[in-house]
Amino acid sequence: MDFTIRAVRPEEYEVLGELTGRTYLDDGLLAHGADDFYLEVLRDTARRVRESEVLVAEDTRDAAGRIIGGVTFARGGTPWADIAVPGEAEFRMLVVAREARGRGVGEALVRTCVDRARALPGCARIVLSTAAGMVAAHRLYERTDFVRTPHRDWEPIPDHSLRTYSLEF
Repeated sequence: MDFTIRAVRPEEYEVLGELTGRTYLDDGLLAHGADDFYLEVLRDTARRVRESEVLVAEDTRDAAGRIIGGVTFARGGTPWADIAVPGEAEFRMLVVAREARGRGVGEALVRTCVDRARALPGCARIVLSTAAGMVAAHRLYERTDFVRTPHRDWEPIPDHSLRTYSLEF
């Protein structure tokens, strides 16, 4: 691997926030584009760190240690858990820089979240939500043994349906 997965550092909050926001914008995942209220939530890495665990993928081929991916990991029942209840974990805001896609960064971030969830006492599964159009992400989740859980699908805002997946331990 030519990257490493680790906790985000304070001096990287802005970089990861911009990568997360830019990815959602460029991939057409925000209902209202650059005017979407969720863009500021995506960019607020400091808040995510205070209320959950935020991981990054650092490019080890780059002497500057450029951030090429990130993800937010949350225990069920905490502020960043959209659908996870106590006894579950969840990951959100999985992003990979466009130029780093195809290198296994997303899969490494997912597997790290799975490992963290398995290590939590009493955690029975890890769950996630994804937009219907995120076909590459769906393939990644299925390749890493997640299964669709349509009974948990939901809409955070009207006309924005999210699919859910789960991995039992």
